Amino acid sequence: MTGIKVIVLSGRTLRQGVGKEAGKNSERYRTSVSICEMNSEDITSLSIKAGENVKVTSAHGSVVLKSVSSNQLTKPGMIFIPYGLYANKLFNETTGGSGMPTFKGEPAVVESAIEESVKTLEELITEI
Repeated sequence: MTGIKVIVLSGRTLRQGVGKEAGKNSERYRTSVSICEMNSEDITSLSIKAGENVKVTSAHGSVVLKSVSSNQLTKPGMIFIPYGLYANKLFNETTGGSGMPTFKGEPAVVESAIEESVKTLEELITEI
């Protein structure tokens, strides 16, 4: 199966903030940042259902995430991943002197990854 070309956006979410209050090692936090919000048309074009895993690959790396259908992404071709270690795998680490990577507008490809699992935060840290 081939993937679809997308633009990756990242930012903070309310669910992420609530999860962070439980602790960054908590399951609540991990599940809040290990998602890929997608337009429902993009989910359908991958022949998957919302909740199934997808692999997102950019020029900087790849990561497996749980797909989530988003009403906020009204056009196909854009995805949203909350700030965190999962999103960090996809963005250029350079900051242009700002101290913070852009986290917006990164070209990537999303493909079905039903057979792959979402790594834990500990596994991602070990990779770094």
